[in-house]
Amino acid sequence: MIYLIPTPIGNLEDITLRAIRLLKEADLILAEDTRVSSKLMKYFKIETPLQSFHMHNEHKKVKQVIEQLNFGKTIAVISDAGTPGISDPGFLLVREAIKNGLEVQCLPGPTALIPALVQSGIPCDRFIFEGFLPPKKGRQSRLENMSNEIRTQVFYESPHKLLKTLVQMEPLFGSDRQLSIVREISKMFETNFRGSIDAALVFYGKHPPKGEFVVVVEGKKD
Repeated sequence: MIYLIPTPIGNLEDITLRAIRLLKEADLILAEDTRVSSKLMKYFKIETPLQSFHMHNEHKKVKQVIEQLNFGKTIAVISDAGTPGISDPGFLLVREAIKNGLEVQCLPGPTALIPALVQSGIPCDRFIFEGFLPPKKGRQSRLENMSNEIRTQVFYESPHKLLKTLVQMEPLFGSDRQLSIVREISKMFETNFRGSIDAALVFYGKHPPKGEFVVVVEGKKD
């Protein structure tokens, strides 16, 4: 059995009681970064063994993990923060487990995109999630496609690329397209900018971006 267990993206109190119980009961926890996850384990007195499982080793470790599952082991999969598989490792293991007839369950829990969307004030009845934009190749064409999308769009962005993204978006989306940019969701210094792309360029030009961001952009008007 594999359990995909969301972990807090900021406030440690966001974890569920069921998540804590399953982390304690599992035979093994696969963690994106054991150094990060060990802090969470210590806080909730979880003593289950940790092994690293991240984007650089997941292809090599999937077969080994499947073998352990076939021997009846219960394995919990976590990322540094949020839900495994959402812009984090987890998908490859889930796909292989399903191919091998193994049971997979994902617990409901923290993920940055939903709180950012719901509190944006931008319609959230229909939306698409873009994850992280391509770092170089394909970035411009992705933004061009997004500019014509009528649904609300949500994507993640790093601090050193946020201004670049806004600059690239302005001529494609229009300077008055509305967006919401949330920084450090659920953490002590959470902030939310709401306004036009043009206003965001002015704001972040004066306040250099720091932390991790979720960007919510309204869809193109019909």
